[in-house]
Amino acid sequence: NDPEIVQKLQDTAEVRCLVGNASLPDVLDEAGAKSADMVIAVTHSDEVNMVACQVAHSIFEVPEKIARVRDQSYLNPDWSDLYSPSNMPIDLIISPEIEVARAIFRRLKVPGALDSLSFGGGRLKVIAVRCQEGCPVVNTPLRQLTEIFPDLNIVVLGIMRSDKLIVPKGDDQMLVGDEVYFVADSKHVERSMSVFGHEEKEARRMAIVGGGNIGLFLAKKLEDEHPDLNLKIIEVSAKRAQYLAENLSRTT
Repeated sequence: NDPEIVQKLQDTAEVRCLVGNASLPDVLDEAGAKSADMVIAVTHSDEVNMVACQVAHSIFEVPEKIARVRDQSYLNPDWSDLYSPSNMPIDLIISPEIEVARAIFRRLKVPGALDSLSFGGGRLKVIAVRCQEGCPVVNTPLRQLTEIFPDLNIVVLGIMRSDKLIVPKGDDQMLVGDEVYFVADSKHVERSMSVFGHEEKEARRMAIVGGGNIGLFLAKKLEDEHPDLNLKIIEVSAKRAQYLAENLSRTT
């Protein structure tokens, strides 16, 4: 909608730019929706994004529709039928704020980790850590890890060094400052972290600064899965703080 943003894109990116409301059929038609394989609707308005996908489906028969949706009410699992092919045909809903909150939550689940992901029904974890000064396995060839820790199921998958990803071989070594990605048996996560010099304890008290969508979603996840956590949210808007108080059960 904003001509200034369109002009900036026109000057810097090799894309065709249009000024207009993304949900209007004539704008989508001018953009080439008739021959499009995919529509990705990521304006700041949930409603514009959803209507754009509906128009792309109903009028232009675009096969793949993706929409950014921020409002938690639209994302409530109770209303998931809303996005079925017979109602509002959106193939994929994305919520960047919720993804950020989930990434923070995953990091909190493994203290000291940069990130962690579960695989195999939770039996395996891929964990990212940073090698710091004093890390016990720095400057050690990877093939020696199994000799030093024979009963520890751990495999180093990748090393990020100076913004370059290295797929390591047996003779490669980890250096201070490296981001290391490894897979471990979920039962061995705590021991695996100590191998990399990370023995941080799980938090008992936590403060979230900002009660927007990210802060609210994160607080709800923490309330659900960590009932013993002492949790506070600091929010500058009294009106938003009141809303948070009404929608959270144990958070101050």
